[in-house]
Amino acid sequence: MSLNWFELVAECRETRARAGVLHTPHGSILTPVFMPVGTQATVKGLTQRDLAGDLGVTILLANTYHLYLRPGPELIRQMGGLHRFMSWPNAILTDSGGFQVFSLSGLRKITEQGVVFQSHLNGDRHTFTPESTVEVQMAYGSDILMALDECPEFPVSHEYARDAMQRTLRWARRATNYYNDRIQPGDTGLGTRQALFPIVQGSTFMDLRRECARALVDLDAPGYAIGGLSVGEPRPLSMQMVEATEELLPRDKPRYAMGVGTPAELPEYVARGIDMMDCVLPSRNARNGCLFTSTGRLIIKHARYKDDDRPIDEGCECYTCRSYSRAYLRHLFLAGEMLYAVLATRHNLQRYLDIMREIRQAIISDKFPGYLRSVRSTCADPE
Repeated sequence: MSLNWFELVAECRETRARAGVLHTPHGSILTPVFMPVGTQATVKGLTQRDLAGDLGVTILLANTYHLYLRPGPELIRQMGGLHRFMSWPNAILTDSGGFQVFSLSGLRKITEQGVVFQSHLNGDRHTFTPESTVEVQMAYGSDILMALDECPEFPVSHEYARDAMQRTLRWARRATNYYNDRIQPGDTGLGTRQALFPIVQGSTFMDLRRECARALVDLDAPGYAIGGLSVGEPRPLSMQMVEATEELLPRDKPRYAMGVGTPAELPEYVARGIDMMDCVLPSRNARNGCLFTSTGRLIIKHARYKDDDRPIDEGCECYTCRSYSRAYLRHLFLAGEMLYAVLATRHNLQRYLDIMREIRQAIISDKFPGYLRSVRSTCADPE
C-alpha cells in the first residue's frame, strides 16, 4: 500500500475534525465517511446498484466471522475475491470477526494462541488466530483488513480490561508480522493492495486506552481503529475514550471508530478526530419501522401516519421520499411487505450519507463549529 494513500484536505481550527481522501485499489474515498454494513456480503434490502449508483456508497463493511462460516474463504478466493463474488466495484473493509466471536460468550474460549469457538450455525468448532484472520481477509481481497482483538463486554474490571488490552497488543504484533511476511516485493497477489489496521482496546479505562494507542503507534500501521465503543457503555463515556485515544494516533493516518453511531453522534465523533465509522442502525432501524429525518426519528407504524401523504422527510431527495408517502410506507410495514424494508433502508442510508457530506463540506468551508452547534441545538426526537 502506498505511503501516501491517505491525504488530509482540511482541518477544523476549533475541533479535531478533518476532511481527507483515502485512496484504495477500488477507488478514492472522501472522508469523513460512513460505511454501510454488509454483514453477509450484502446490505440487507439493497442491491449493489442501489448502493454504488443511487446512494453513491464508496466503501462498505463485510463481516469476516459470518463469511468464514458461510460460504467460506476458500470459495470466495476461488470466485475471485469478495469484490467479484458480490459484484461490488468499490472498496471493502472487513472486520476481524473478533466482536462476533467474543459476543458468543459460552460458545468460545480465549487462549494466548487465539479464540476457539463454536459456530452458531451448526455447533462446529473453529479457531481464530491473529494470523488466520489475516489470511482469511487476504483471501477475501478486502481493501482494509482488521487485526484480531479481544473486545470485552461492558462493564468489566480494570484487571480484566488490562489483560484483554495487553493480549490485543500481542495479537496485533503477530498479525502485523504475519501480514508483512506475506507481502513480498513484486507479489502479484492481492496482499500488496491491502492495508491492515490494528484496534485500540481498553474498555472504558482512559489509562488503558492511552497505553494501547501508544504501543500500537509503534507498528506504523496505515490506519488505526478504536474498538469496544458499542458494547453497552454510556455514549458520553464512549466519546471520552475516543478523546483519550485520538490525540495519540498519527495525524497523517485515518482513524476508524467501530460500530458508531446515531445521526446526532456522527458529527460528535468527527469533532473528536474520527475519519471512518460504521453502524447497523440505519438498516436495522429501517426494517423495524424507525426512520431518521432531519427533525428526528419517525416511527412509521403510528396511526398519525395512516393518511399522511407527505414523504418521510420533505427535505430529502432520496428515491423513497421523491416517490412514496408516509401512508403508503405505513401500509407496507403493517402488511409485512418486503418492499417496505427496501424503501426504508434506502432512505435511512441516504440520511446518514447526507449527514457525512454536510460534515465534510462544513469542514472544508471552515464552518464546522457552527454546523456542530446547530446539530446540538436542533437534535429533535419527536417520537
